[in-house]
Amino acid sequence: MTTSHISEFTGFVPETRFGTWFLGTETWYVYVLQRALNDLELLMQPRPASVQAVLDIGFGHGKALLELGRRLRPQRLVGIDADPRSRPRAQAELQSHGIIAELVITNAASIDWPDESFDVVFCHQTLHHIIAQEAALVEFFRVLKPGGVLLLAESTRCFIHSLPVRLLFRHPMHLQKTAEQYIALVRQAGFDVPAEKISFPYLWWSRPDIGLMEWLGFEIPSRREETLVNLVATKPG
Repeated sequence: MTTSHISEFTGFVPETRFGTWFLGTETWYVYVLQRALNDLELLMQPRPASVQAVLDIGFGHGKALLELGRRLRPQRLVGIDADPRSRPRAQAELQSHGIIAELVITNAASIDWPDESFDVVFCHQTLHHIIAQEAALVEFFRVLKPGGVLLLAESTRCFIHSLPVRLLFRHPMHLQKTAEQYIALVRQAGFDVPAEKISFPYLWWSRPDIGLMEWLGFEIPSRREETLVNLVATKPG
């Protein structure tokens, strides 16, 4: 990855045309986004009794905002994204489903909201695009209310460095991390992340063989480098 691909203003690596298209497909919606949210909902148990404000990091096509609105039913739904082209796409998606959300173009490493503004911060497959990952997590922590939760779902270095991903998508390759490194980064920002609030889904599309060996009847290896990590982190109350 050359520095010419990095947006100096927003501090993220813009996606390829293919990647931008793919993030709006039904395949992404069902097999990536919904699968991650289903897992995170289980990890979040018991769920908060009331969710007033939710922040989606990297709203893209707006599909995560749709799901967050339906599942959490917050009084206020906010999405931020560093790419100005995302806003018209997301607005059209949200309007077609009657979902109201505030869409703001800004840098995740410098969020323009007061301290303790949100009950939930959702960051799905976005952190690995951000250059200042540590600063972004500090911001997530800052804007959460005490007792608020960060729902994080990330692809790890093993997956991002795989040949199909390198050919079709674009990332800051030198900043990609293992599952353990992402967990350590979240804890370093001040979050509580108990082991029971972490999962490592080894989904077929994230594997080097794209699930072929399991389809042929072989068992999923128990000793492996994880390709995905989902976690629910809490800001201490």
